Amino acid sequence: MTGTTKIRLAIPNKGRIAQPIRDLVEKSGIHLRETGERKLVAKTVDPDIEVLFARPIDIPEYVANGAADIGITGLDMVHERGSVVEELLDLKMGRATLVVAVPEDAPINGVEDLDGARIATEFPNITRAYFETFGVEVTIVPVGGACEATPYLGIADAIVDLTSTGTTLQTNRMRILGEVLSTNTEVIANPVSLEQKREKIQEVVLALESVVRAKGQCYIMMNVNRDALPEVERILPGLGGPTVMDVASHEGLVAVHAVVREECVYQLITQLKRSGARDILVMSIERMIP
Repeated sequence: MTGTTKIRLAIPNKGRIAQPIRDLVEKSGIHLRETGERKLVAKTVDPDIEVLFARPIDIPEYVANGAADIGITGLDMVHERGSVVEELLDLKMGRATLVVAVPEDAPINGVEDLDGARIATEFPNITRAYFETFGVEVTIVPVGGACEATPYLGIADAIVDLTSTGTTLQTNRMRILGEVLSTNTEVIANPVSLEQKREKIQEVVLALESVVRAKGQCYIMMNVNRDALPEVERILPGLGGPTVMDVASHEGLVAVHAVVREECVYQLITQLKRSGARDILVMSIERMIP
């Protein structure tokens, strides 16, 4: 890419976080102009930003070697690759824990009991380093998925796999022996690009952050008689308190605006009506810029 203002953003082309990340990019205003399923690089409405579609595991290295200036992927992928990148923003999605798990009836009570065992995992580098910290020697069995089945197929004695709720492990009669690391989806950057293209990269990060901040929030507006205002202000849990403005041509009436958690709206409306609020309007928020 020519010019120091142009940047390339790498995002997953498949996997559990691929569609949520693509939706996030679109909501941030970085609309894709080319959307073919087999497209590797797509232009956007911003001529200085293009999007590279890549496997999540490859994104850290693409960013580290400069093939992409910034990328979005899981921290587990960054650790597995050992890539030297800058972590810029937690996108509050894809939270999970990489754990060591064994069959429920296995006579294993601690990580030390796995000395000499076979460990099935999609994360061989992280797994090897983890067991080394305990001084435990294991044989890594690389797999491409469905780790939880390997002990029952006689392929491995234990697994190192991601879990978000633990339901899959329980369903497959596996119990957690230890936690390896916590992961989430992050915006990462090439250190050199961050230095040379900081302004443009920060522009993209701010756009993404504004969508993350708006998630689960809504905007509520209402008219309130001034004498009922103290009670309405007490009820509203808005960010930094509600905004209050006089209503033109309506003496004694004020407009109250606030940002509230979407999950609170159902109960809030009833409480606000009882406190004297009227003409209540609730709107969704697409972006919030600090």
